[in-house]
Amino acid sequence: MVEQVSENFVLARLAFGPGPEEERIRLREGGLRRWLAEQLAPPDGDDDACRLRLEQTRVRIRYDAGKAPAPEYPALDEMRGLGSLAAPIDTLWALTDYKRPMAGPERFRPRTEVAAACLVRAVYSRWQLREVLCDFWHNHFNVDASQLVPVAATLPIYDREVIRRHALGNFREFLEAVATSTAMQYYLNNRSSRAGSANENYARELFELHSFGRENYLNEFYNRWREVPGALKGQPKGFIDQDVYEAARAFTGWTVEDGSGLGGVDRLPSSGRFAYVESWHDNYQKRVLGTEFDPFQPPLADGRKVLDLVAAHPATARHVSGKLCRRLVGEGASAKLLNGAAEVWLRSRQQPDQIARVVAFIVLSPDFARSGGARVRRPLELVAAFARATGMDFVPTEALIGEMAGAGQRLFGWGAPTGHPEEAAYWLSSNGMRRRWQLVQGLADNRWGNGVVDPRGALGPATRSVAQAADAWAARLVDAPAGGAVAQAILAGLAVDPARLLDAGKPADTTNLLRRILAFTAMSAAFQSC
Repeated sequence: MVEQVSENFVLARLAFGPGPEEERIRLREGGLRRWLAEQLAPPDGDDDACRLRLEQTRVRIRYDAGKAPAPEYPALDEMRGLGSLAAPIDTLWALTDYKRPMAGPERFRPRTEVAAACLVRAVYSRWQLREVLCDFWHNHFNVDASQLVPVAATLPIYDREVIRRHALGNFREFLEAVATSTAMQYYLNNRSSRAGSANENYARELFELHSFGRENYLNEFYNRWREVPGALKGQPKGFIDQDVYEAARAFTGWTVEDGSGLGGVDRLPSSGRFAYVESWHDNYQKRVLGTEFDPFQPPLADGRKVLDLVAAHPATARHVSGKLCRRLVGEGASAKLLNGAAEVWLRSRQQPDQIARVVAFIVLSPDFARSGGARVRRPLELVAAFARATGMDFVPTEALIGEMAGAGQRLFGWGAPTGHPEEAAYWLSSNGMRRRWQLVQGLADNRWGNGVVDPRGALGPATRSVAQAADAWAARLVDAPAGGAVAQAILAGLAVDPARLLDAGKPADTTNLLRRILAFTAMSAAFQSC
C-alpha cells in the first residue's frame, strides 16, 4: 500500500518543483505509481518541447583579441547556440589542439553549454525524474571541467553518452561507460597509467566513491588481504590499499587516443576516443578482493573483471543505494529503507533497468511519503523550482551559472572527485543562505537576464488585496493555505497593511511590492527545502 502524498510534494522531490498544469494533471489523474512508471522509462533524448527550447537557447561568448607574442585571434562578442551538445568527438577534440590559436573561452565553451542545457532541461523537460537523477549521477561520477581542456571539450559526450544514457540503467554497464570515458580518463589520470608505473587515482576513487564507499575502507584495521574478513573465500567485507594497487595494475593500458608516443616513430592517433594499448598493460598475475587474476588475459579483461567484482559486491549495493535514499528521502532514511534498497539493488544487478527498480522501491516506501521538508534544495533546484513555479520564460545565462557557483554549486566545476557535499550543513552556512536569497531575489528582478517574472502571475481576478496576493504566491510556491504563517510573516516583515488594495497607489509601486512578496516567499524555509 502506497501512502498518500500530495502532488506538490512529489513534484518538489522527484522533479525540479511543480510546473505546468498538464504535468500536475497527469500525476493527479494517473496516480503516483503510473506517473512514476512513466518517468522511469523515458524515451531516448529530449521531448519535443524541451528540444525546441534547447535549439532556441543562445548563451553569450565574449573575449578580447589575442595579441603577440601570445596566440593571435580576433575579439569576439556574440550570442551562440548550444552546438556542442550533439557534436561528435572529432569536432570537440579539435578544441584541445594548442597548435591552433584559440581563446580560452572557446576551449572551455562546451562546459558552459552543458551547464546551460542542464538548466533548460531542469525547467522544461517532461522527463523530470531523469533530470533529477542525471544531477545525482554527475555528482556521484564527478569530473571537473573547469581546469582541464580535454575534460571540458568532451563533457558533452560524457553527459550525453555516459550519464544520461545510463542514469536509469544497469550499474555495471554504467561503471564501464564511466571508466572508458575520455573525461574520466583525463580527470583521474588513468590515461597515463602503464605497467611498472600504475597510476592509482582512478582505481582508488572507483572503490572509495563510485562503488564500495569510504565507509568500507578497512586499511586501518587490516593491511594484508588475507586478514580481511571473508577474503579467503573471495568475499571480503571491504577493501584495503592492496586492492587499490592491484586494481590500478588491472587498468593499465586503458587510455585515450591523444597522440602519445608508442615508442620509435609510432604514435596513437589524436582522436580523443578511448583506446587500449596492450604494450602498456601489466599482464602479470593480480589479486583483487581476494580473487585471483590469471596472467596474460585478453585485452581489457583485467579491468572488466575488477568492474564485475565491485558492481556485484554487497558493499557497493549498500553505498550507492544508500546515496540514492538520501537524495530522494533525505538524511533521515530508516535502516529498513536502506536495507531494502540494497536488497533490491543486488537482486536486480543483472537487469537492464536496475537503477530504475531501486528508485521505484525508494519512492514507493513509507519513508518517502513521510519525508516532506527533509531535503535542502541546492542552487540548481532553487533556480529551476522558481522558474517552474512562476512560469517565467526562462533562459540560462553565464551570469546565472556564476551566481549559482557563488551559492555553492559549481556546475561541472567541482574540483574534488567527491562531487558536491550531500550534507545540508554545507548549503546552509550563513554566507550560503545569503547567496541563496540573493539568487531568488535576482531571478525575481531579472538581474542576470534570465527572463521577466510577472509578479501578478499567480493572482486570479478575485485577488484585490496585498494579503490575498501574498496568499496566492504562498499557495503557488509552498502549497500553503490562505492566511498561513509564510504569507503573514512576509507582510509583517515588509510592514505592509494586509488590507491594502492592489489598485491603490502607483502601478509601478504595486508591481515592485508584489515582486518583493514573491522573492521573500521563495526565501522562506518552506521553499528552500522540499
